[in-house]
Amino acid sequence: MFIDSTEELAQNKLLLLYIIDKSEKPLTNEQITEFVLERNYMNYFLIQQFLSELIQSDFIEYINKDGNNYYHILDKGKATLSYFEDRIPKKIKEEIVEKFMEIREKEKKATQVLYDYYQKEDSQYMVNLKLVEKDETLFSLYINVATDEQARRICSVWESNTEYIYKNILNLLVGEKVASVE
Repeated sequence: MFIDSTEELAQNKLLLLYIIDKSEKPLTNEQITEFVLERNYMNYFLIQQFLSELIQSDFIEYINKDGNNYYHILDKGKATLSYFEDRIPKKIKEEIVEKFMEIREKEKKATQVLYDYYQKEDSQYMVNLKLVEKDETLFSLYINVATDEQARRICSVWESNTEYIYKNILNLLVGEKVASVE
């Protein structure tokens, strides 16, 4: 259970920093623990010890967001990782990146944000915004706009704010309070 060397200890902490950094979404303790244990990178007790030490050293923080606790890498952690990332074996880094790509692909297939526009005959543009989950359309909206620039702007805003827009349209339709931008 004890670490054989300070180099192995540092490598394990770097590995946790790397996992937190490479995940595009915040990770919970359970998600990190499961990820590490599935690949036998280290045991449960070491994971918990190292996560705690990384928090105490201000490399990561444990934040509460939407009622859940997540790990977030801090600037000090990113800087340390950039200096010492080469100490993590290349094979392990490739496994981690590959696994996160698989997870993103599954999520992409599960929920897709789609948008498209085309020019109509009368110099107008038709914009279609969609939210699809597991091949079922949750939301679809067609908007007629005057210019190509408006159509492109609407698609861009939809792509970057889908959850906020969808939630607020639903709130408006059922007469509930509209959420503010966070």
